[in-house]
Amino acid sequence: MQDAKGLVLAVNPRVVIAGGSGALGQKIALNFVNLGHEVFILTRRVRDSVAYKQLVWDGTSVEPSWASIIPGSILINLSGELVDRRPTPENIALLKSSRVSPTETLVRASEEYGAPSIWLQMSTLAIYGDAGELVLDEASDPAEGPEQMAGVAKVWEAALQPISGCRIVFLRTGIVLDSGTPALNRLIAITRMFMGGTVGDGDQWVSWIHIRDFIGAINFIVGNSNLSGVIHITSPNPVRNKQLMASLRAVLHKPWSPPTPALVIRLGSRFIFKTDPMLALSGRHAVPAKLLAAGFEFEKSDLGEALEDLCR
Repeated sequence: MQDAKGLVLAVNPRVVIAGGSGALGQKIALNFVNLGHEVFILTRRVRDSVAYKQLVWDGTSVEPSWASIIPGSILINLSGELVDRRPTPENIALLKSSRVSPTETLVRASEEYGAPSIWLQMSTLAIYGDAGELVLDEASDPAEGPEQMAGVAKVWEAALQPISGCRIVFLRTGIVLDSGTPALNRLIAITRMFMGGTVGDGDQWVSWIHIRDFIGAINFIVGNSNLSGVIHITSPNPVRNKQLMASLRAVLHKPWSPPTPALVIRLGSRFIFKTDPMLALSGRHAVPAKLLAAGFEFEKSDLGEALEDLCR
């Protein structure tokens, strides 16, 4: 039996979320708890702020307790350090190891104790690098660089080897727009300080998705056994950076702001924000072809409507 979103209602397997103590992981956990599932979060340390069952995990050890929770479960692997950091060789190595090691460990556990029924592997549209004007669907090839983006994403996906009896889905995800998250908070802050102009020339594409559609897509995929492999988790209406900033100014009732030159972005990212300028200067025009073909209906596919909802 399925509901209107395609979610299987007849059984409620356990949900295991690796690296699920962050904001996105907790939203996923709340969703499945509300649907009647038992949820376990695998985390490096127990946090009092997390309202779900937490199991301490170092990211490299196969834990004996998993024998009772992983077989037949819905396994969602979100493990990985935040990408919001300078692209130094040390940081790139950290981004890779923090994704590859936990994934390989979960594969070993699945082979030893029994596989989950479905494995949702978090990934990113950054696997396509700076794609310019290319329209990307699930059949598109990953790019050769930049290393901190495409390079990290490729080894992350490659770490998940096929597991017998398990449906595997790679969630190549756009920017998830949600209130209170670092990405949206930073955009809101600079816009309120009258610095919400275009970034660089503003022509770079931004693939995004509202948090409710992100959660809805997860439910839809779990309930649709025909969906597997690479799936784009992103709105069907990507926008250019200039449109994103204009929509944000309109929602926040701020006037036009001058653009920020690419050189200023590069210098500010290096010396002030300690982050990667390519996060702002690169872009991807991605479409969720598989979700649309399968009949998934987006609630917030219009950027202005999505921002209005999140910025109230």
